[in-house]
Amino acid sequence: MRAVVARSFGEPPSVVEVPVPQPARHQVRIQVQAAAVNPVDRATQEGFLSAHRPGVVSPREHIGLGWDVAGIVTETGADVAAFRPGDAVIGLRDRLDAAVGTFAEQVVLDAADVAAAPDGIDPVAASTIPLNGLTALQALDALGLPAGDTILVTGAAGGLGGFSVELAALRGLRVTGAAGESDEELVRTLGASQFVPRSAVSLADAVRDLVPGGAGAVLDAAALGFPAMDAVRHGGAYVNVTPLHLNPVRGIREVPVHIHADGSALAALSLLAATGRLTLRVADTYPLEQAPAAFKMLASGGLRGRLVLVP
Repeated sequence: MRAVVARSFGEPPSVVEVPVPQPARHQVRIQVQAAAVNPVDRATQEGFLSAHRPGVVSPREHIGLGWDVAGIVTETGADVAAFRPGDAVIGLRDRLDAAVGTFAEQVVLDAADVAAAPDGIDPVAASTIPLNGLTALQALDALGLPAGDTILVTGAAGGLGGFSVELAALRGLRVTGAAGESDEELVRTLGASQFVPRSAVSLADAVRDLVPGGAGAVLDAAALGFPAMDAVRHGGAYVNVTPLHLNPVRGIREVPVHIHADGSALAALSLLAATGRLTLRVADTYPLEQAPAAFKMLASGGLRGRLVLVP
C-alpha cells in the first residue's frame, strides 16, 4: 500500500510502498478515507521533534507522517468488541516514532484510540477533529477554570484556536480571541465575547483594557510565548502547546499539554460535531501523491481550516 513518509529531514515528504499493517489483539485496521495535515506533521518532517526532543524519533529509513484519520474499519483484533468491520470511525495516532502514520491507505490503531465518526459529517471534515479537538479539550481540562472565569485564546481563527474558543465557551468561560482583524466575525461566531486584533501594538495591554488585571489563563494556540503570558493575571495559567519550556513570571502556572489519544473523549467531540456545536473547517483536499504541495501550502500560513489528504 502507499504511505507518505519523511525520508530526510527538511526535504519534501515522499510516497512509498509499505506492507499492509496487521492489527494486534487490541487494535483495529482502518481504511483511510481522509487524514488532516497539521503543523506537527511539518515539524516532524523538518526534524524539529528530533532536535528539541532527542530520542523521540529514532534513526530509521523513513518516519511515518499523519496523526488524524477518518475511515472505515476493515479488520479487528481478537479482543476488540467495540468496533467491527464496516464501522465509520475517527482516530488519533499519537506515537511519534512509527514507520507509518495516518497518511496512508490503511493504518492500525489501538481500539481505545478510536471513536465512532460523527453522524452526518463527511470523512474529510471528520478527519479534522482528533488532534486539534483533543488538544483543546485536554488543555481546558488541565486548566480547570470555573465557569465565568476569563481565558485568552491566541490564534483563535486557526484549527486549534477555533476549537479552543468553542469548547471554552461551552464550559461557560468568557473568551477573548486574538487573531487577524479580518477574522473578528468568525472568532465571535465561534463563541468569543471579546476580540483583540493581531495588529495590536501590545497584546497584553489590549487584553488588559478588556479584562482588568489580565485574563485568568491563556491558551496560546499561536505559540506567541511571553507576549501571551504577559496578558495573564498574576497567579493565572499559561497553556503551552509546544515542546519548548518557558520560565513563568508573576506566579503564573505553565500548563504543558502533551496530547494523547483518548477514544472516550474523542467520542464526546464527535457528538459535538454531529450536533453542530463544534465547527469543522476544511481549506482544501489533496491526493496522497500531492502531499508535498499540501505541506508547502501549510507552510505559507493564513489558512482558515485544515488541509486534508485523501488516499
